[in-house]
Amino acid sequence: MKKVGIIMGSDSDLPVVKKATDMLTQLGVPFEAHIYSAHRTPAEAAEFSKNARENGFGVIIAFAGMAAHLAGAIAANTTLPVIGVPCGGGAFNGFDALLSTVQMPTGIPVATVAVNGGGNAALLAAQIIAVEDGELRAKLEEKRKKDAETVLAKDAALKME
Repeated sequence: MKKVGIIMGSDSDLPVVKKATDMLTQLGVPFEAHIYSAHRTPAEAAEFSKNARENGFGVIIAFAGMAAHLAGAIAANTTLPVIGVPCGGGAFNGFDALLSTVQMPTGIPVATVAVNGGGNAALLAAQIIAVEDGELRAKLEEKRKKDAETVLAKDAALKME
């Protein structure tokens, strides 16, 4: 199974990253996490993304707040799918990060999830890998089934009140 690369711009992004790592762990998807900044360590970020495919990665998730150029910087150096996670905080509480992540020029796509959407980023990464991995696809289908059962159980409980 291909690994998921997790890149965060700062350790302040760890609470959002944890949502992703917990989900990937639950699904049994291998991952590797690093702190590389688009602005303070651009050479290291570029080196990681240029070699990601050869190093066994299938998807990269980039977490960044405020200026949030990390996902675009990663995507500029690989043809692997890149998922951007704008992180909340700063003067605009993540809105600036959302705009920075989602406004990519034609030719350098970045899939973008909600502000602080680490869990959905992990699920999207798993779905991408599951295109060629039937075992992972089955785990995702089972998760969806259990999620639906949880909602229906809550609906039944509400009707009992």
